[in-house]
Amino acid sequence: MLMHPDFLLTMANDHHRELIAEQDRHRLLTSARAARKARKAQNGRGQPTGTLASCEPLAAVPAR
Repeated sequence: MLMHPDFLLTMANDHHRELIAEQDRHRLLTSARAARKARKAQNGRGQPTGTLASCEPLAAVPAR
């Protein structure tokens, strides 16, 4: 089956754009994972990272 040269060029360009888009997604996800890992390492374990109050047990207050 013979194909028109313009159609083949369009298919090749589309494939090339898909490969570039896939690599961009991969690069974006990799950098996001690295940033997240760095943020976790910077915050340390056991430290709260949000704005919610911690669930630590409260100290007993003497009655008046």
